[in-house]
Amino acid sequence: MIKVGIVGGTGYTGVELLRLLALHPQAEVSVITSRSEDGVKVADMYPNLRDYYPELTFSNPSAKELGQCDAVFFATPHGVAHGLAAELLAEGTKVLDLSADFRLENIAEWEQWYGQTHGAPELVTEAVYGLPEVNREAIKQARLIAVPGCYPTAVQLGWLPLVEAGLVSGPMIASCASGVSGAGRGTKLGSLFCEATENMMAYAVTGHRHLPEIKQGLRRASGGQNFDVTFTPHLVPMIRGIHASLYATVQDRTVDLQQLFEQYYQHEQFVDVLPAGINPQTRSVRGANYCRLAVYRPQDGDTVVVLSVIDNLVKGASGQAIQNLNILFGWPENSGLESVALMP
Repeated sequence: MIKVGIVGGTGYTGVELLRLLALHPQAEVSVITSRSEDGVKVADMYPNLRDYYPELTFSNPSAKELGQCDAVFFATPHGVAHGLAAELLAEGTKVLDLSADFRLENIAEWEQWYGQTHGAPELVTEAVYGLPEVNREAIKQARLIAVPGCYPTAVQLGWLPLVEAGLVSGPMIASCASGVSGAGRGTKLGSLFCEATENMMAYAVTGHRHLPEIKQGLRRASGGQNFDVTFTPHLVPMIRGIHASLYATVQDRTVDLQQLFEQYYQHEQFVDVLPAGINPQTRSVRGANYCRLAVYRPQDGDTVVVLSVIDNLVKGASGQAIQNLNILFGWPENSGLESVALMP
């Protein structure tokens, strides 16, 4: 049994870590931090967790206390992990960062998109991008893991088989829809019930900060090719879930795309390529660490459509972080992640 810490335990990804780790057979949450809720019991804030964390209490972040953990998750806003990661790594603690602090290898690009000076540039080259389907072997040896973003997870898993096969020959379009929890737990006008319900809207059309992460992943998968990617996110009136409709030009019509996707993911327990003609639904992954995919070539043309769904809080964040933890410590990848999706 290892000791785990969570920095930033009151946001949606923090409580999702608590929910999933409550049933983990090898990991025990021993430290959870929140500056605003210092001294409050987890059970008082989250009554659904009373039976699992009866005494665990929020505390102010302390490098000394967190450094006694075997692994620490950062479920924090961007920039927070910069200040603590180096101290924890020096203590031998593994760091899994759910923010974007270490996802981008180009520091200047990170500073441009996130609007602040990078606080730990010396750690960027060491950070391993935690998409298990791509970097499993590197994750096993990592000290610092950059857990992928929610949109980049859904988009990359949808496009990777085409990109790695060298089939994409033109611009790529990702039209994605996310539930309101993707905006975080903080109070924002656009996230209020009266604003978000019975409504759908695009946002960040001129540029979303997940775009460089998506392009970086595709570039790595292709061996250095730069792709022309248009990414448009939408907010839809549901709590959890991402649905990505992905478009790419594939002029080679002899390729059996269904077979390509099934073979590519045949050994991945958390990526489910659906039978031909079946469309994925966000409710089929709600609360579970799965990505479900479907691939089409409409009218047998050159445009390929890939449909990809994930739960933004699980495979898009906390579940994927725990999947990384499992790989890191040599446990079965589904440890603590055996929850069945909630339907209806």
